[in-house]
Parts: sequence; C-alpha cells; structure tokens
Amino acid sequence: MKREILLGDEAVGLGAVHAGISGVYGYPGTPSTEIFEFVEGIAKKTGTIHAFWSTNEKVAYEEALGMSWAGKRALITMKHVGLNVAADAFMNSAITGTNGGLVLSIADDPGMHSSQNEQDSRYFAKFAQIPCFEPGTQQECYDMTAEAFDLSEELGVPVMLRMVTRIAHSRSAIEVTPAPREQNPLRPSREIHKWTLLPSNARVQYKLLTEKQPELLRRAEASRFNRIELRGKRGIIACGIAWNYVLENLPGDHDFSILRIGQYPIPAGKIRELVECVDDVLVLEDGYPFVEEMLRGPFGLKQAVVKGRLSGELPRTGELNPDIVRRAMGLEPRGGLELPEAPVGRPPTLCPGCPHHDTFLALNEAISIYDTPQVFSDIGCYTLGALPPLEAIHSCVDMGASIGMASGAAHAGYRPAVAVIGDSTFAHGGMTSLLSATEQHVDVNVVILDNDTVAMTGTQRSMATGETLDRIVVGLGVEPDHVRVITPVPKNHDANVGVFREELAWEGPSVIIARRPCIEKVKRHK
Repeated sequence: MKREILLGDEAVGLGAVHAGISGVYGYPGTPSTEIFEFVEGIAKKTGTIHAFWSTNEKVAYEEALGMSWAGKRALITMKHVGLNVAADAFMNSAITGTNGGLVLSIADDPGMHSSQNEQDSRYFAKFAQIPCFEPGTQQECYDMTAEAFDLSEELGVPVMLRMVTRIAHSRSAIEVTPAPREQNPLRPSREIHKWTLLPSNARVQYKLLTEKQPELLRRAEASRFNRIELRGKRGIIACGIAWNYVLENLPGDHDFSILRIGQYPIPAGKIRELVECVDDVLVLEDGYPFVEEMLRGPFGLKQAVVKGRLSGELPRTGELNPDIVRRAMGLEPRGGLELPEAPVGRPPTLCPGCPHHDTFLALNEAISIYDTPQVFSDIGCYTLGALPPLEAIHSCVDMGASIGMASGAAHAGYRPAVAVIGDSTFAHGGMTSLLSATEQHVDVNVVILDNDTVAMTGTQRSMATGETLDRIVVGLGVEPDHVRVITPVPKNHDANVGVFREELAWEGPSVIIARRPCIEKVKRHK
C-alpha cells in the first residue's frame, strides 16, 4: 500500500478520486475548501474530472445530483452553514434517491473558528433519513469516502460524510489503494416517476426511503467503524474525532467499556449492549449533544447515568480537546510546563493594501452627516470592517442578508439603508434580494465590493465580477444612471465620498461598485 501525508480534507478528496468520481462540486468555505481544491488539482492534470466552483451550495448540490442522474459518481463539498443553502435540494434528493453514487462531504466548525454558528450536520442526516459517516482519523476520511460511494450506489441514497475542523485541517500519514476504481460509464436514469416529485410520485418514493431504514440501521450495527469493547462499569461513547481524545488519555490497564461510533444511524443495538453493563456512560461528541439527547430521551435513560454536554461534565459549547475529555473521564490532570503569561491578543485586520479599507474610509465619511448611521454588511473578509479602527459595518448574519436586511429597514422607514456585500457573495445570495428591492423601488443603497475573487477562502474564482457584474446589476432593474463604479484608492477618496453622498440622497435603489483587485490575489497570481 502506498502512503501519503494528507490533511483530512485532502484525504477525502483523494478517497473520492480513487472511488471513481467524475465530478466535484462546491462553494468555498472554511474548513471544507481544501477538499475541492485538492480534487481540482488532480482534475487539471488528468482532465477526466469536472471541477469548477459553483455559484452557491444549492447550485453545487443540484449539479452533482444531475451527474448522479446520469449514472456517474459525484462529490459535493461545503461547510456546515452551506447546507442551510442547499437544504431544499438535499432533502429532496433523499426522496429521489441516486443513480450514480452521491456523497456530501460537509465540514462542521465547532468553536466557530470562522463561522456564524456551531450547527451539527448529523441532525440534517437524520432529518433526511440518510446514512452518515463521521471519521475520527485522516485514514478514515479516505476509507469512509470510498465506502460512502459504494453504499450510495448500492442502496440508492445520498450519503453524508461529516467532519469537524480538527480533522479537516490536521495531517497524518495514510495508506491509499494501489488500484483506483474506474469511473462509471454514462447510464442516465430513465425512471421518470423517481425523479419527478409530483405528490403521487413523491409519496411512493418516500415510502421506499422509509423502507430502507432497517437496512441502514443494520449496516450501521455491522459497520467496522462502530466498535465496542466491554471491560468495566464506566462507559464511554466516543463519536468521530472524540475517539482520539479518549486514546490520548486511556491508561494501559483501564476499566472503561467503550463504544466508538463512526457510522450512523446510531447503532441502537450496540448502545443497548453498552448501557446494560455499565453504571454510567460519558458521551463524547464534537458538536451538539446529538447522541446524548437520544440516550436521555424525553424522560431520561433509566439503565445508566448519562453524562456529557447536557449534564455539565463537558462544556455546552466549543470544541473538545484531550484535557477537557480527561477531566470528564475522572482522571487526574497531567502535569506540564508552566506557561508564561500570554501577550494581549490582537484582533484580525484587513490585509495591508486591501481595497476594502479605502472603500470603508470613504463610506464612513459619507454617512457621518447622518444621525446614528448603520450599515448592513455580509460575509467575507470585509466583515473585518466591523472592528476598530474602521467600525464601518454593523451586521453580518448569513450569505446575502445585507441587501434583504437593508430593504427591510427601508420598509420600516429607516434611512439611509446601506448594504455592503462582496462580488462573490452577491452572486451567491444577493441577486434575488436586489431584484426584490428594484421591483419595489426600495430606497436602499447597495455597495458591492468587487475585488475580483472569493478572497476570504483563498482567492477562488468569483462568478460576478467586472463587466459581468455591471450587466447583472442593470439586468436586475437598477437604473443605469444609479449604477456607479468607483476605484477605492487614497487619491480618489474625496471623489468617492462625493459619489456615496450623491447616491445616499437618491430616493430609490442604487448600486455603487467599488472595484479594485484583492491584493492577495494579485500577489498569488503574479
């Protein structure tokens, strides 16, 4: 077997390539981005895999579903909040089922290193009634990906592979197959009733999905990724990466009875086997108390005392780590070096030379003539404009929310209602909000920061930049005279302030496009 040192993300990507995928689809978002980029690098060399960033996660899922319909295998990558965007296609794909293998590799972010929330994607898998794998090592990232594709094709359902940040962004040596699988031939599905979810068809398809549930549970019970070892009266259930933290703390002569879970639905039989022989069970899972809640049930579990995030043995929020797990296991803390007092943390800032800095300086001056002005912003590196010294924006909720929230504030009579959004985020989730604003002639001022890339996640391609962006804005109904393009550089500061103030005085929807390439993209692509 060949060995490679890979990130968890890269191991998933390589596992998918070796499983015979014909396409990878996704939208960049930490900590999932490297999955797509790894496959994209292979695709550029071989020319045999479709790899092109999608406009947003919903589009990515639908494109992958189309490839599955055609009989070929497809991988979808996104971060946890991206599944909120793709949920419509995701939920209904469980009803249509699959033709070629379809695997959703999703990266959750416990601790919110670069996210708005900690949501746990295992709930989505249960909601859709599909299988879910949760790797605890980089080797399992690779192995589970291949098994997920096989399971998807065998049972005709999409399969989720759920990772967390520490697995996605850490490296390990893994063994890879010497004989990758060939890609599927083109074999489009001709089952019109399966793919056309009229109520009469959907009822049949949903019944078929429910009838698959006992087999999915049987597969989980028999899975090599769900292992149990019975020793003593203290029980542990370790999900995914939590198994590593248990291993780091287990003494050689321990008396813990341990169930490790890496494949869902939850293996109820193995849990019963564990619970029946222990006095208490500690549930370790990075994310929400998914397994713990089910163990407790609505009225609590009678057979054993359940410990975890809900009982206080573990923090209710944030990531697990070996020290947290050690305390919860009731073991003495390890000794260590006394660390010096850490220096005061410095908040992140925009890169030196970033065009957003000059845009925000001009915007701040332009709106300073208004009482308590507020600026609705969006998700991107420009969100750092909320921090000192700029303090230029005052909201960041979800992709595309800036324009919708500014419009809602305008409906309420607030003025000026200013929205700031990046070019890629505008393509992802802002276009429909601007269309709604123009149709209602809402008094809203939209600032699109066109830096020619998806900067926050590594300078990936933007879908709406330059002249394409200009045409989209006019096509959505903004009057051409109120589509203004500025160049955010210091020498243009006074002129840019003037443009902002002119459009702030206009009663109706207007768009100011602040156009200058991202400094990091310029350096990387030089």
